[in-house]
Amino acid sequence: MTSVRNSVKLIGRLGKDPEVKTFGDRKKASFSIATTDSYKNAKGEKVDDTQWHNVVIWGKLAEVAGQYLKKGAEVALEGKLTHHVYETDKGEKRYVTEINVNDLAMLGGKQK
Repeated sequence: MTSVRNSVKLIGRLGKDPEVKTFGDRKKASFSIATTDSYKNAKGEKVDDTQWHNVVIWGKLAEVAGQYLKKGAEVALEGKLTHHVYETDKGEKRYVTEINVNDLAMLGGKQK
């Protein structure tokens, strides 16, 4: 069994095109994906619950993501959760949770 201590697997759709940045000889791609769960409430009505997830990919996989992924594309990804805290110019603390991806699969066929 692979390590499950900090493991995330999601299937979702990109909310925007990946943003690719270069740091020396390494590339970083970042984007968000939406996952939606559906359930029926107490009245029997269907309710869609959409969650947004921040995604970060490094290295060669970041190049592939930047080249082939577009807003609306469906992807399956596996990675781990990372948390960051930073302070704005105004002294406000901001908390960020991201999925640091180590494996990615493009779903839904060839993109136009």
